Order: sequence, then structure tokens, then C-alpha cells
Amino acid sequence: MSQSPDTQDADFSLNQAALEYHAQPIPGKICIALTKPTATQRDLALAYSPGVAAPVRKIAEQADDAYKYTGKGNLVAVITDGTAVLGLGNVGALAGKPVMEGKGVLFKHFAGIDVFDIEVDADNPGDFIDTVKRIAPTFGGINLEDIGAPHCFEIEQALIEALDIPVFHDDQHGTAIIIAAGLLNALELQGKTLAEARIVVLGAGAAGIAAIHLLIEMGATAANILALDRQGVIHRGREGLHASKQSVAVDTDKRTLADAMDGADVFIGLSGPGLVSREMLASMAAKPVVFALSNPVPEIRPEVAHAERDDLIMATGRSDYPNKVNNVLGFPFLFRGALDVRARRINEAMKIATAQALKELAREPVPAEVLVAYGRDAMAFGPDYILPTPLDPRLREVLPPAVAQAAIDSGVARAPWPLHYPPQS
Repeated sequence: MSQSPDTQDADFSLNQAALEYHAQPIPGKICIALTKPTATQRDLALAYSPGVAAPVRKIAEQADDAYKYTGKGNLVAVITDGTAVLGLGNVGALAGKPVMEGKGVLFKHFAGIDVFDIEVDADNPGDFIDTVKRIAPTFGGINLEDIGAPHCFEIEQALIEALDIPVFHDDQHGTAIIIAAGLLNALELQGKTLAEARIVVLGAGAAGIAAIHLLIEMGATAANILALDRQGVIHRGREGLHASKQSVAVDTDKRTLADAMDGADVFIGLSGPGLVSREMLASMAAKPVVFALSNPVPEIRPEVAHAERDDLIMATGRSDYPNKVNNVLGFPFLFRGALDVRARRINEAMKIATAQALKELAREPVPAEVLVAYGRDAMAFGPDYILPTPLDPRLREVLPPAVAQAAIDSGVARAPWPLHYPPQS
């Protein structure tokens, strides 16, 4: 798809602005700040030698005291191997660092969580897993980022099993959580249920497969979900499927995207630009839900989709259209709730609690400050507002307690909520 001169000029301008933003006045986007006074000789004696020996002895006797005397409890590692960075592919670990720093900005801004970004130069999943296991005692949680499929599934599962802190691959589960929250609201507005909906998921990478599993956990019927990759529908008769794809294979005689879309209630695109035609959209069931999340160019543009169907509800991954599916609605607050109860892991109950809290928050009246932030006179639950906005201050008030309670109820919390460890603003 070619770009117009105006679009090319805009992209050039944005790229230049982004380079200047990252370079000036100090390179990068995050730094380490002190949390204790260092103005006097006594301050330094307490911060380091000889005073620091006291908490060292306490932690040596009781490992959980690290949460009391160090920043471990509010520190998350954002870790990549650089194999699937944004839409740029395998650019290498170091080239992924700006994205990892960016994730740190979001953690800190939205949930007061500190981040070390870590770029691991590993040639295979085993080396990556070993590296993360060895550095894990530093952190209260680990956010895996921009790791390509299918290795991401192996890496995350191995680390979940090996460690006693939350390990979360946001490209998988963060996207799945926001999809689930928005889809529940969209289906209700369309008079449909998750259990009965026929769902097409185009893109069987990390996010697509995670979304399918989460939707099934929340009540979708597995036989009603068709997943597709570059070879077409993932069915049980196909040979050579990776285990991750085998987990979403179904018995069906449908083979192409056009076949799958015929009569479908829901389309979820996590693939590439322009892959859905007008004819495919026209073949969907009455009152369809279309999540065209390829970014920056959706599988079908909203203006094209709405011209073809006046009965649909649509979401994209872009901020210049209604209903943006944005991971920042989930991961900062999910980790905030997990850290606040010193959770050993992030489990399905906590993911579902996040999705349900987001779903319910979208139904509440929108605060005036959010309307001002988005330059809107009104925003209300409906076809163009199925998810809260990232700048809604209620996200931090509502989501972490829901996650913390789910962690407590499911037995993965080590401390009651809330801890006497104040979240940083």
C-alpha cells in the first residue's frame, strides 16, 4: 500500500520529533531516582557502610524481608530478546531498548511501578530462560516483551514454573485481556452472548492464541472459534502444527478467511493491513463485531467497514478512531495489584478480574477531566465507547484492588491487600 506525499511528510516529521525526544536533553526516557535522604554523613552511613549490614542480615535470615528493606516489591523487569519488536520484527536485543524504556515510562506513569529494562542477547530460548532465572531475585515481577512466537510460549511457561514472582508476557495476555473486556461489552450492545458467538481470529501468534484461550476461560465455546494463520484455518486435519496452534485447532471444513467470515458474529484481527475485503465483511452475521487491530493499518479501515455495514461495532489499535484496544489499560494495573499482595504469579483469575473490571468501568459515567483530556463534550457507554480511555484516573482506583482480591481468593497472594508499601505516584 503506497503512501501519499502528505502521509510521508507527516511520518518524516514524527520520526524526527521522536528522535529528538529520545535524545534531548538526556538520552533515553527513564533514570534511577533516590528515595532516601543523602544530605549528611549519617545518611550515607545508613545508606551504605556500615548501616546497610543490618538489612542484609535480616534478608539473609528471612528472604521475604527483601520486600520490607529494598525496592524489590515495587520493581518490575521489562525483558526482551528483540525478536519481535513492535512491527519491526527481529531487530535484536539492543534495538529493542527504546521500547523497553517506553514500557517503563508507562508502568511508572500509570501505576507508580519502577522498572529496570533488560535486553538479553540470547540465541535460543534456553539461554534466555537461564538468564532471566538467574536475575529474577532482584524483582517483584517480570514483564516479558516483544518475544517472537512460538518461543514466547515456551519461555513464559518455563519461567512461570521456575519462579515465585509474577511472569507475564504482555504481548500475549495484555492484548487478550483488553480484547475480552471490549468484546463482552460490544456483544452485549449487539444483543449477543460470548457463549453463542461465532468468532474468527486472524493471526495465530502470541496475542491471537492467548486471546482465544482467555475468551474460552470466560465462556466462549471453543468449537465456535476459528483461528487462521498464513496457511488458512487451523483445523485438526492440518499437519505440522506447533503445539500452540494445535491448542486452538478445531474440526471444520472451512479453509479460507472468506469461508470463516461467512456468518461469523465476531472478527478479531491480529495480522496485517487490508486483509479483510468488503465482501468478507458483508458475509458476516447481522450486527457483527469487528476488532481490526493491525497497526498502523487495520485489516479493514473503519470508514470502509462502516460504509459497507451500518450495523457493526468496530475497534482498532489506533488512537484516531473510537474504541482503541490499548494494552496500557491493563498491564500497569494488573502488576500494581499483583505487587500489592506480593503475588507468586499472575493467574487466569487475575486476568479475568482485570477484564471484568474494565468491562464494568466502561459502563460508568465518564469524569469531566477525561472529557477535557480528549476534547469531547460527551462520552458514554455505547458503540463508540466500549472501553475506558487510558487517561481515566479511575483505572488505578478500580483495577488493582480487583486484581489483588482475585490473587487472594485464588491463593497466590503472600500478603493481604493493601500492603504497608505505598505505591509511588
